[in-house]
Amino acid sequence: MLTAMFLAALILITVHSQETEETITYTQCTDGYEWDPVRQRCKDIDECEIVPDACKGGMKCVNHYGGYLCLPRTAQIIVNEREEAAAAESTSGRNNVIRRTPADPHRAPPNPTHQIQCAAGYEQSDHNVCQDIDECATGTHNCRADQVCVNLRGSFSCQCPPGYQKRGDQCVDIDECTLPPYCHHRCVNTPGSYYCQCNAGFQLASNNHTCVDINECDANNPCAQQCYNILGSFICQCNPGFELSSDRINCEDTDECRTSSYICQYQCVNEPGKFSCVCPEGYQVVGGRTCQDINECETTNECREDEICWNYHGGFRCYPRNPCQEPYVLTSENRCVCPVSNAICRELPYSVVYKYMSIRSDRTVPSDIFQIQATTIYPNTINTFRIKSGNENGEFYLRQTSTVSAMLVLVKSLSGPREHIVDLEMLTVNSLNYRTSSVLRLTIIVGPYAF
Repeated sequence: MLTAMFLAALILITVHSQETEETITYTQCTDGYEWDPVRQRCKDIDECEIVPDACKGGMKCVNHYGGYLCLPRTAQIIVNEREEAAAAESTSGRNNVIRRTPADPHRAPPNPTHQIQCAAGYEQSDHNVCQDIDECATGTHNCRADQVCVNLRGSFSCQCPPGYQKRGDQCVDIDECTLPPYCHHRCVNTPGSYYCQCNAGFQLASNNHTCVDINECDANNPCAQQCYNILGSFICQCNPGFELSSDRINCEDTDECRTSSYICQYQCVNEPGKFSCVCPEGYQVVGGRTCQDINECETTNECREDEICWNYHGGFRCYPRNPCQEPYVLTSENRCVCPVSNAICRELPYSVVYKYMSIRSDRTVPSDIFQIQATTIYPNTINTFRIKSGNENGEFYLRQTSTVSAMLVLVKSLSGPREHIVDLEMLTVNSLNYRTSSVLRLTIIVGPYAF
């Protein structure tokens, strides 16, 4: 709080005698000043000394001419020399009473350059007025080395520099970090001052107090591929086909072929950021991962004109269009008949039919793979079925399903590539001792793979 500042004014009331040289002087001082009868002038009242608890709220009291100031304890006081001289001239000069006589009423006053008496802390100026002595400039103060000298009217004050507070005669550092928070994140106290620090991922704003997020992705983008800024940090992500390395910044190729053995039906080939599936010869990739058999009989038929092309899983075979052997003759496609006119045919099956089929390698067993059925049905006959040849290792079993049909069952798993020729015989008899047989020669081609 700044009190009103008054400059002392000396009111002189002079009464002159007409007969003799006689002067009567009355004096009165303005508020904030009192009459000094010894020095015969008005002197300032030091309110900081006589007013109990003049300043509130931890403010310090600084006496001023005609009043006093309440200032923060860290405030610095700068005195205006011109105002100081004017105030000194108005308040500290002696009361000069002009004496006039009847004989010479216009006589000039005494010589103004005569010596005057100044109060402590003041000295006579070249203009014959009392001016303040700046003890701080002249070095006549007794402030400690860790204190700051502040010149006052007629005196001086020893104060602590900013960031310090007086404790006894010592200047002690003020720990600003224990006061209401100056810093957004962390405060670091220093002798006479302090500074603010921010947590990782933040930086000081222009006010040196607030912490703002650092966008690492815009600043230097530490990520190898994709960077996403978050408050106080960042996260890295990788493009499809890559995964974060242990440092969480770089990206490493994901070996999809290593993660699963079922990702491709046949073979997986890892590539940077991706993978591809390949199929063996005779197959093509379908849907990116599945292998499908190529029908070479439709695409690259290399069989001769007297041959037929038979496609199987993973390849093809060429078989003769006329598979009949003596004494059999071809009567229709793949069907050979032994003529009854030929005596040799009486001991041989009446007909041989050639069939071809293909199965995948390592097929699950037991599995029904082929059905044989009579094409001609005679009344009052009995049909029986058996595997005549080609089952030396017991891979097959023939199960009769009706009086005119039977089912070939695979009972042992077969691995390819492999070819099996199995003769399935149907024997027909009647009550009149009629007996005949026919053979179905089945060529089974086992592919090299299970697909």
